[in-house]
Amino acid sequence: MKRTLVGAALVAAMIFSCVGGTVGGAILGGVAGYAVSQQPRAALPGSASSQVSPVTQQLRVEANSAVIDAVQKAKPAVVTVVNTLATRSVAGSAQASGSGVIIDERGYIITNNHVVEGARSLEVIFHDGKQSSAQLIGVDEFSDLAVIKVDGSMPAVAPLGDSTALQPGETVIAIGSPLGDFKGTVTVGVVSAINRDVELSPGYVMEGLIQTDAAINHGNSGGPLLNLQGQVVGINTLVVRGSGASSFGTGDVAEGLGFAVPSDTVKNVSQQIIDKGKVARPYLGIRYQMTPLADNSDQWGAQVMSVEAGEAAERAGLQEGDVILALDGERLSENTPLVNLLMHYQPGDSVQVTVQRSARELTLTVTLGTRPEAQ
Repeated sequence: MKRTLVGAALVAAMIFSCVGGTVGGAILGGVAGYAVSQQPRAALPGSASSQVSPVTQQLRVEANSAVIDAVQKAKPAVVTVVNTLATRSVAGSAQASGSGVIIDERGYIITNNHVVEGARSLEVIFHDGKQSSAQLIGVDEFSDLAVIKVDGSMPAVAPLGDSTALQPGETVIAIGSPLGDFKGTVTVGVVSAINRDVELSPGYVMEGLIQTDAAINHGNSGGPLLNLQGQVVGINTLVVRGSGASSFGTGDVAEGLGFAVPSDTVKNVSQQIIDKGKVARPYLGIRYQMTPLADNSDQWGAQVMSVEAGEAAERAGLQEGDVILALDGERLSENTPLVNLLMHYQPGDSVQVTVQRSARELTLTVTLGTRPEAQ
């Protein structure tokens, strides 16, 4: 199901990956070790070759692949999510599909909000082909995450890993159901970057995303991005294709630009949805940009671009141009952006915000508001 985006350029550039599109991608071979043994073939007694024996090599290859091991661990927990729409889509289809991953033995499954959006009913297809109806527990539009639940025993549970430990260049694996037909498809790539922000429409920015070049096609939405331990480090959510129809035309066409919601966000959001049925997001009321500080490349801050009138930040005295360095003494970093730190709090909490203003640091007390619903 394709999310409606604001602006023609955004429609061309940002493509959610649950329905339609072109199947592609290849499984890369890396992380494999090979053992080769050589054995001479014995010569027949009395033959000429018994005096001068050419050696015929018999090769034995053993592959110990971390990718294969990780896939074998996680694949039974990956499902296809079929959404029977309450109303027909623009394309006239009554169904759409994406992927999901079982995160709890009680039957809780993480997928994308845009996979389940507009559903009249939901169904899950397990890796062995068995089917089960599913109940929608709750969604979070800002992170594009949803939790659904099925009854019965689960074939497997995929553990959530630590997304803050990811490094650019690290091998990652995507599993999903491209086009809804090619179930259990495995693609491999690397972490291209961390903490990416993607603006999908004015005022709607998905923050702190993992960028990967592992092939993510329509139908992969909601499926897991794995590390080599078979842990879920992200939930695949969108791709950027570019604004042109051809790499030889007038517009740029991008390949290998996929994005996943990090597992730390998944853990926080899914727990709130399971416990309360919804996510209460704390709100500062600012527009900001994560940026490294000029005097310390290891230290990051959130530069305030604008402050909303009447919201928490303005009431506490934050100003445009301030750089937020820490919340309650916990410093921001490339792996710990402001959006992640805020999720440690609830609306109404009072937080000590360390701010750099011009050449000095100051601490402001902010009482967090509640983030409005996504438009």
